[in-house]
Amino acid sequence: MPVLFPALHTMPDRTALRFGDRALSYRQLAAAAGEMATRMGDANRALIWATPSLETSVAVVAALQAGIPVVPVNPRSGEQELAHIVADSAPALVMAEPSAELPEMLGGLTRLDIAVAAEADVSAWALAPEPGPEAPALIVYTSGTTGPPKGVVLSRRAIASTLDNLEDAWQWTEDDVLVHGLPLFHVHGLILGVLGPLRRGGTLHHLERFSTQGVASALSGGGTMLFGVPTMYHRLAEALAAEPELVPALSGARLLVSGSAPLPMTDHQRIAAATGRHVIERYGMSETLMNTSVRADGEPRPGTVGIPLPDVDLRLVDDSGKRIGADGADTSDVVGEVQVRGPNLFTEYLNRPDATVEAFDGGWFRTGDMATRDADGYVRLVGRKATDLIKSGGYKIGAGEIENVLLEHPAVAEAAVTGAPDPDLGEHVVAWIVPTDPNDPPTDQQLADFVAGQLSPYKRPRTVHRLDAMPRNDMGKIIKRDLAAPEPPQPHEA
Repeated sequence: MPVLFPALHTMPDRTALRFGDRALSYRQLAAAAGEMATRMGDANRALIWATPSLETSVAVVAALQAGIPVVPVNPRSGEQELAHIVADSAPALVMAEPSAELPEMLGGLTRLDIAVAAEADVSAWALAPEPGPEAPALIVYTSGTTGPPKGVVLSRRAIASTLDNLEDAWQWTEDDVLVHGLPLFHVHGLILGVLGPLRRGGTLHHLERFSTQGVASALSGGGTMLFGVPTMYHRLAEALAAEPELVPALSGARLLVSGSAPLPMTDHQRIAAATGRHVIERYGMSETLMNTSVRADGEPRPGTVGIPLPDVDLRLVDDSGKRIGADGADTSDVVGEVQVRGPNLFTEYLNRPDATVEAFDGGWFRTGDMATRDADGYVRLVGRKATDLIKSGGYKIGAGEIENVLLEHPAVAEAAVTGAPDPDLGEHVVAWIVPTDPNDPPTDQQLADFVAGQLSPYKRPRTVHRLDAMPRNDMGKIIKRDLAAPEPPQPHEA
């Protein structure tokens, strides 16, 4: 495997990172990261207080160049979660911006303030030989939806594989300027959003804080790609009419990419109609990095996450573990669990050999995601096996497709779908909505009829709850476990 960031050696004067008004060339990044790497010594692991800053980016590059695994931490982590991460990963030091106030529980770690000087002495440090491809690069902690967060150990091989696959799928080059305002403690914002441009030799323009005005300015100022999550694209779609500068800015971008959660069809349509640009979606997770994507040179197909990336094998299996479609039959309407294998996979769950073994099925990683796959290989996710697959009256129903239909109703601003115990059906569909007009919300019957007309009667919601706002995490994903479970209804006809 070649070095992770060839441009540190070959493109000294090109801009590597821009955060607000501050920027570093590849030469300056090499110097700043080199100085930090020297100060890190031979630490076993480095916890990074991952603020959306130039400092965080420099610290990650420094650790990777020094061969020290990085543990990025959300600065908004709660005490219990942070205590678990520190105890589990046992880092030797914590790296943070000089101005950052760290929690008392980190007081036992050696603190290194991240120093970034644009005029650093480039000759003070020479790029050291990099570790081998299987050496751990990052330890990213899962969201902990079914227990304490697990530390996902990602090798240099996995990171390089995913970023090189995306080079092919997205036609990503050194001439691209990536714009985003994502947090830097997870796969989307850090690995794709920071390490991606650096591996290609291009430029990252980070907004520090997402705003529609910031996106318009950055794309109009030379940005060629935009990364975002559905919440961000929804805000862009909402702002198109009131902020006319957004239309030419988005139209001029080479690639608009959404990830981390499904993008509602209504937002796909609004952005495409106004700008002529389709938002493409990709699919990945902490343990696998990127698995599929709509290609830059392919058919957009909104509502899908594209086809498997070049080095990724993907299959769907039924409840018994049997591969769906192995006999060549049309399976576009058959829901199965996604399993993947390839060089993009994680190495292990830190300190959890039992969980690591359980996660695999004969070399295939069990994602827990449910999907369909059409004859052309396009994958359409329908939800998580544990939380988004509703088994009702003998049918398997994906929450995601119902959510998309609900969002097409003009009286629905936000929507989530869950299942609830049902004495007749096993489970029934429950809709949670935020009305467009709280004073004139849609009725249960209106929504049930709307879904039944767009999909099938058995997919209609039988219970509807109205909320002021959806519970969401830092990435804008709806936290379904925070939606209170309703009481089961009385027996009824299917």
